[in-house]
Amino acid sequence: MAQALQKIDIVYFTDNWISRIKPEVGDNWRLKISNLKKVLKGILDYNQEVLQQQIDDFTLPDISLIGEHSDAAELGRMLQLILGCAVNCEQKQEYIQTIMMLEESVQHVVMTAIQELMSKECPVMGGNDSYADIDRQLKKTVEDLNQALATKEEIAQRCHELDMQAFHVQEQRDRLRLEYIELEERVAALQEERGSLLAENQILMERLNQSDSIEDLNSPVGRRHLQLQTHLEQLQEETFRLEAAKDDYRIRCEELEKELTELRGQNEELTSLADEAQRQVKLLEEKNTVYMQNTVSLEEEVRKANTTRGQLETYKRQVVELQNRLSEESKKTDKMEFEYKRLKEKVDSLQKEKDEGQLSTGMVALDSNEGSDSLAAEIVTPEISQVEDLQRSLQEQGSKADDSIILKKKNDAHMEKLREVNSELQKKTAYIDDLEPKYTSSSQKVEELEEALKKKDEDMKQMEERYKKYLEKAKSVIRTLDPKQNQGSAPEVQTLKNQLQEKDRMLHSLEKDYDKTKAQRDQEEKLIVSAWYNMGMALQKKAAEDRLASTGSGQSFLARQRQATSTRRSYPGYPGPQSATAR
Repeated sequence: MAQALQKIDIVYFTDNWISRIKPEVGDNWRLKISNLKKVLKGILDYNQEVLQQQIDDFTLPDISLIGEHSDAAELGRMLQLILGCAVNCEQKQEYIQTIMMLEESVQHVVMTAIQELMSKECPVMGGNDSYADIDRQLKKTVEDLNQALATKEEIAQRCHELDMQAFHVQEQRDRLRLEYIELEERVAALQEERGSLLAENQILMERLNQSDSIEDLNSPVGRRHLQLQTHLEQLQEETFRLEAAKDDYRIRCEELEKELTELRGQNEELTSLADEAQRQVKLLEEKNTVYMQNTVSLEEEVRKANTTRGQLETYKRQVVELQNRLSEESKKTDKMEFEYKRLKEKVDSLQKEKDEGQLSTGMVALDSNEGSDSLAAEIVTPEISQVEDLQRSLQEQGSKADDSIILKKKNDAHMEKLREVNSELQKKTAYIDDLEPKYTSSSQKVEELEEALKKKDEDMKQMEERYKKYLEKAKSVIRTLDPKQNQGSAPEVQTLKNQLQEKDRMLHSLEKDYDKTKAQRDQEEKLIVSAWYNMGMALQKKAAEDRLASTGSGQSFLARQRQATSTRRSYPGYPGPQSATAR
């Protein structure tokens, strides 16, 4: 079982995993149970991690019963889980084709096991309604295929019964033919006896004519004459009766020959119906294969779409975060530039005041004493410390400006990634445009198949009408031949009618399911294409807005300074450069 799992998916069930299974266990049931536990855990983990499925309401196999007593039922459940892994893995198409090549009985058992396991499976992640619908449609197709196989078996059984009935009719015809030959021989013998008696009667009549009239009936000649006349009348009655029976048997043989001919024709019609049922079963198998291929392709497309959707969401979040950070940094930069300009003006004013203070200090030093020198030093010292503080704050703001330059570089890198995503989206849009002619050709093929299916339905209806006519003829013949069998033949005819009606209902249900599947597939294709186009347009629009934003953020320092100055002038509490100078 472990080797089978490795063949199913060698990427997940690696050699390292196989090495944990001890091959030579012998009669040690504890080692068997340990190996079976590892295999069962691997199957459940594979279903949950790789197949994204959770098996609910399914009775897991009892490992202890398998290891100690080799229980067949529990071992069958274990093999059923392995079969579920095989029909859901990436190479499931190959395993399904292998199942289709098996015998009908084995194929029926395998399909029943798969259907039972699929009914207990449920996807781990939500939001995949299309996959669930396709899974339900696949289960419905498997049920229809099983029903078609059962109908095929019933038709084959009916053909066998008709063959046996034709064989019995053939035997009855042969028996009646033998009886007819025996009656012909008996009639010929009686006719010979009649001829001899007529000749003897003629001789006696001649003797009677030659002799005198027989007046005494009690004489030997008279008694002989009466005996011969009586025997002659009995022979004539027997001859008439045998001729009537001969005619009846001849009519019965002709009717039986007609019935045998009709039964042979009916058998041929049923054989053709059985062949047609086999062809329908093959068509259903092909449709099932096509549905499974479509399911695989849709699963791949859904996985790709989910992956791309996740990447796009990640890129969108990154772009939004970068835009927010960029806007914050631009605000900080504008604020720092405004503070820098204000501090520069203040430094200039302080420098002017300092120069004026130095001049006044020099003049006072020429005329004043040492006390005045100390007073000037006390006045100038706070101004110098304030200038030093302003220089330190300017240096800190310069380092912040360097950080804003780094953030701009990061923003440029993310914009480059966004451009790459846009180019990839354009490539995928072109790929979708390339796929549209293929979808158009496939829709044309579907229309051709629908026309062929309608034609086959008309042929089936004509064959059913002819089959009903043959049944009515056979019913009338059976009533004519043997009224006692009318009660026994009516249920058979009703059974055949019920089978035909059931077959019609099955064909109508299959047509409805096919139309529903086709409409659903067309709708999914339209939704996928429209989603791709909408996503592409949204990303292009977003890229254009980002380019405009980046173009706005890439203005010159003078333009931003003018914009910031005009913005500050609009504030009511802004003091202005003149008031600052006045201070």
